[in-house]
Amino acid sequence: MGNKTVARQHMVNAAVPLVPGYDGDSTDDSVLQKEAVRIGYPVMVKAAAGGGGRGIRLVRDAAKLVDEIASARGEALSSFGSDELLLEKCVEQARHIEIQVFADQMGNTIYLGERDCSMQRRNQKVIEESPAPQMEDALRQKMGVAAVQAAKAVNYVGAGTVEFLVTQSNEFYFLEMNTRLQVEHPVTETVTGLDLVEWQLRVAAGEALPLQQSEIKLTGHAIEVRLYAEDCDAGFVPQTGTILEWTPPIGDGVRVDEGIARGQHISPHYDSMLAKLITYGKTRQEALRRLKRALTDTVLLGLPSNKQFLLTLLDDPVFIKGKSTTRHIEENILPQQEASNVQAISAKNWALAAVLLSRTDGASGWRSTGGLRWPVRLNQGVETRDFFVSQDAVRFIVEDDASNRVTLTVLNQTNSQMLVLMDDTQHEVYAAFAEEQTLYLDNGSETVAFQKLSFSEKQAEEEIGANLVAPMSGRIADIKVSVGQTVAKGDLLVVLESMKMFQELTAAQAGVVSEIYVTKDNQMEVAVPLVDIEEDEE
Repeated sequence: MGNKTVARQHMVNAAVPLVPGYDGDSTDDSVLQKEAVRIGYPVMVKAAAGGGGRGIRLVRDAAKLVDEIASARGEALSSFGSDELLLEKCVEQARHIEIQVFADQMGNTIYLGERDCSMQRRNQKVIEESPAPQMEDALRQKMGVAAVQAAKAVNYVGAGTVEFLVTQSNEFYFLEMNTRLQVEHPVTETVTGLDLVEWQLRVAAGEALPLQQSEIKLTGHAIEVRLYAEDCDAGFVPQTGTILEWTPPIGDGVRVDEGIARGQHISPHYDSMLAKLITYGKTRQEALRRLKRALTDTVLLGLPSNKQFLLTLLDDPVFIKGKSTTRHIEENILPQQEASNVQAISAKNWALAAVLLSRTDGASGWRSTGGLRWPVRLNQGVETRDFFVSQDAVRFIVEDDASNRVTLTVLNQTNSQMLVLMDDTQHEVYAAFAEEQTLYLDNGSETVAFQKLSFSEKQAEEEIGANLVAPMSGRIADIKVSVGQTVAKGDLLVVLESMKMFQELTAAQAGVVSEIYVTKDNQMEVAVPLVDIEEDEE
């Protein structure tokens, strides 16, 4: 069952509904092209040995199939040691519902409810919950029985997850079986009150399952989010760095599964998931309220994370109604974010960063002739801004070049935690410095990194032009262009592998490749130049 191709073949014998596809032995691209036409576009190219959203490509255009097959093969081989692929029909506007099953060595097999994992990005689950919203008991039982049939078809023992796609008309199709506990198993533990790891150990020791199917009850609602080290504004690329501050949330109905600590270095050699936040409530609404509060209270400084993105998802009206599909994030939420460009950073965060970063070079608000007003240049993402900071006793005044003012007083500070009065309103803020020129801030709703620049750096940045630099640490998996080649905006230049993911780096503008600084298999650090593109004078 760990191989999708073999699993599909077993499901045919077990009479479990399957997504139309091709799971034959041929690896010839021409055969796969013909099978894709037979299946009908759009199709999913999948790594047979894969999981976790890796080695999967959605193909809507037949002209792109061969390239996507090559890309999926490379990622599959790197992640799983096998480049075997299969094709499946892409079921549009479907929900991803999975059933937790358990079997012992005596032949007893039961299911422990379902999880809705429809909120996905790049085929990776972002939010999971149990029970699935708007799930009728009849469908739950029908899918549970099918999941048990799937497990019994291969004499399965232990914990497993049978994953299905569910259509708008409540038809369901087998996707795969994960032969292990899933990342999202805590939501099942929470609503059943069972310890699934303990069950695994007891089954492995030869004991019978502790409960029968009729004794499994789901109580309340549980939701989980995955906290990743990734830069959401830069295309969700995985990030590396040192954790400067880590404060997980606490409270009623809150569970945190994590293995990180302040001072720990996050390397490019592992998955980018750092922690899981799980909340429980008597109702879905209560679980959701607790999760939003828990996520707001979570503090992670030192490298970018998807915290703000998760808060955006929890506020999404479609998700709140429980009507998400597997394509909802990609087709509805991300386009809205791209249309609004990078999220605007509040004036108060800019002002606080100006004060804190100006103090790193010993700037003082007093001299014998009176108060001093000093300039500060800050960068955040693609934006660079100039400020003037002055000090009146314990109060700072921050002005930008448009004469907008923010007054600021630091009332109390304990390590990285600060209580700040800004324009007569108190704010609790966490702040941490990476060296002396970079500041990380978290005020609950925003987590932002600012960099202090010298006044010569802005001009230098403008002179760089259209260089492609590494957005993360990683290995150069492939180079798709050569010096002298003409490229259009959006053309693929370099494939970078980091944290078990392949990132396709594209041209920001049209032009001619003038320089390539790397070769295949080079290990890159963040911001290292990769490719130069010059404007085509013709």
